[in-house]
Amino acid sequence: LRDFLLVYNRMTELCFRHCVCNLNYRLLTGREESCLDSCAARLVRANHRLMGAYVGLMPALLQRRAAEHGPPAGPSGLPDSPEPAPGPAGS
Repeated sequence: LRDFLLVYNRMTELCFRHCVCNLNYRLLTGREESCLDSCAARLVRANHRLMGAYVGLMPALLQRRAAEHGPPAGPSGLPDSPEPAPGPAGS
């Protein structure tokens, strides 16, 4: 949520500085509104492309990190043991 809000605030600030040139009126002019729409759309598309690349690269990065650090740990935090757990040998 924090990252989303930081991106949203930065996008809002960039588009506002780029598009709004007259603060004498409470409402936006038609030109300012269309500029804000296109600015926000460009940034949203760029963010989607960036997230798509991130999602595409993340599995490979996780596999590489797992290979560097060894096999994954079991639920107790200890490496999984190939030996069966002690207990009744009926099943």
